[in-house]
Amino acid sequence: MALNWENEEEDLDTLSPLDEEGDEEGGALYEHFRIVVDKGQTPLRIDKFLVDKLEHSSRHRIQLAAEAGYLFVGETPIKSNYKVRPGDVITLRLARPPHERGIVAEDIPLEVVYEDNDLLVVNKPAGMVVHPGNGNYTGTLVNALAYYFRDDPKYDANDPNVGLVHRIDKDTSGLLVVAKRPEAKTALGKQFFEKTSERSYRALVWGAFKESEGRIEGNIGRDPRDRTRMSVFPPNSDEGKNAITHYRVLETFAFVSYIECRLETGRTHQIRAHMKSINHPLFGDEKYGGSEILRGRPSSSYLSFARHMLELCPRQALHARTLGFTHPLTGEFMRFEAPIPRDMEQLISEWRDYALSLL
Repeated sequence: MALNWENEEEDLDTLSPLDEEGDEEGGALYEHFRIVVDKGQTPLRIDKFLVDKLEHSSRHRIQLAAEAGYLFVGETPIKSNYKVRPGDVITLRLARPPHERGIVAEDIPLEVVYEDNDLLVVNKPAGMVVHPGNGNYTGTLVNALAYYFRDDPKYDANDPNVGLVHRIDKDTSGLLVVAKRPEAKTALGKQFFEKTSERSYRALVWGAFKESEGRIEGNIGRDPRDRTRMSVFPPNSDEGKNAITHYRVLETFAFVSYIECRLETGRTHQIRAHMKSINHPLFGDEKYGGSEILRGRPSSSYLSFARHMLELCPRQALHARTLGFTHPLTGEFMRFEAPIPRDMEQLISEWRDYALSLL
């Protein structure tokens, strides 16, 4: 049995920025390859074993798949030094469904911030899934892009060599860059991978900070008890991947803080998991505990106000506000900003008014 996965490189988050901060599929993994090891097989490292089974794949790429948690024996993710045994059931599971499903063009409005012959910058609203998967095969940003570029003969929505260069979560709003040509995607992807792009987020989090700014460093990997969540592990741990987030407090409103976050690395749910790890979950973030009232007073008036705030913005209060990169063809550095969306703006305004009322 052999599998051609030459177009699956974008799913290995060690190679591509596509998984940076976003994982709208909620951690679901889809089987792309399965093989049962022969009864007469002698013990052999799994990366060596699979080189002949996976077409267009090097041993290095198989090692990356194992490192990313995409290689399984049975239901257990394994490392590349695992030695296969007779009867082992080996599967490769990636973050999106196999390519049998074509992208359907859908007439969905897009807020285009910038466009030229090589790329497009869009401001994604909260609630829009970025990429089809896990039951969301319509209504996504990728479906909208397929329609938007329907008259461009050089843009094929089903071609992984063009399209989204990175992504953000379904319920995170903000800026994304889309490559219209393969050479643009290669150049932009390299910038995100080498961390020369510029990205900053605005967020509302629970609690007041003692310091006005800080740095969070902790490996991020799948929560072993819930694969839809990410956990933070010690920086020198064998678990997860190194991740660094810088934050700066912009305003404090009694029991919540409005902050700016800058990513030094880009990992799935990085800001959400990192802020949870220092006991400041994002306001409204159900997956990481922020949809509960975590700070404040026991008074009925405060509890009523806090519940109203959670209803006002029933999502994680996170917005990808700034995006900067070097244009892949002109060499010009470009920086874009997206205004804070209305739900977050109203949330901040009402928290500010509440904090002033306590003075």
